Formats: sequence, C-alpha cells, structure tokens
Amino acid sequence: MAITQAIANAFKKQLLEGDQNFSSSGGDVFKLALYTSSATLNSATTSFTTTNEVANTGTYASGGDPLTGQNTSIASGVAIVDFADLSFTGVTLTARGAMIYKTSSAVTNAAVAILDFGADKTATSGTFTIQFPAFTTAAAILRISG
Repeated sequence: MAITQAIANAFKKQLLEGDQNFSSSGGDVFKLALYTSSATLNSATTSFTTTNEVANTGTYASGGDPLTGQNTSIASGVAIVDFADLSFTGVTLTARGAMIYKTSSAVTNAAVAILDFGADKTATSGTFTIQFPAFTTAAAILRISG
C-alpha cells in the first residue's frame, strides 16, 4: 500500500474535455478526504473511495469536507489553483495523505489530486489542518505549465 503524490491522469483528460471548472463563482464543488497509510492512491486513481479512508471523528465525516475559497490565476505561462486551508476539529485521527476530488457536475467523485503527507500526521482530541501552499506559480497546489 502506498500513497503517491500526483495529479490524477483521469483529471488531465477531463480538463481537455471541459469537465472541470475551478471558477470562484459558479465553478464545480471540490472536497478533500483523508486516508490512512493502508490506502493505495496515485496518478491512476480515478475517483473518491472510502477504502482506507480515515474513520469518522469530530467534524471529520466520510468524504471529507468541501474546499472553499477556490481561486485561479495565470502568470508567466503557468495556470494555478488555490483553496482556503481546511480544518477538522475535535478529531482523533492519523492520516498519511488526502484526495482532492470533484463532487458536482457531469463527472462526480472524480479524483483531481493525491496528496502524500510524507509520513503519518496525527491529531488527538484536537484540530487537523490541511494548509495549502502559497498561491504562486512555483508552489500552488495545482499548476499547469507548457
């Protein structure tokens, strides 16, 4: 079992087919779900799965939570996407990674990106926060360049 950080291959195809919309107003709804180290997630992952998802605890429930504050930009030929940081409170959990996936429109539960935390991250009766990187062409969570 392994979680490998990647942009989902199916997502790349969906972009070319016009099935993904990151617009801040009227765009698709994206969620983030947490996974244990027993999960197998990588670029071949096509959709959200509950297999080896972190168990319900505190404000974390199966499927995770919607991402908010989505924003897009382009600079120096690089298109970027950003989301607001996401916190789950009152949780006791251990997560090795996460999946960003789309929950709205024609292609539902479609995997967008797999996040590998590099090691198990834990929270005990506390807050578990996903802090997204800076909204820059070198660091944004999703970047597309030529």
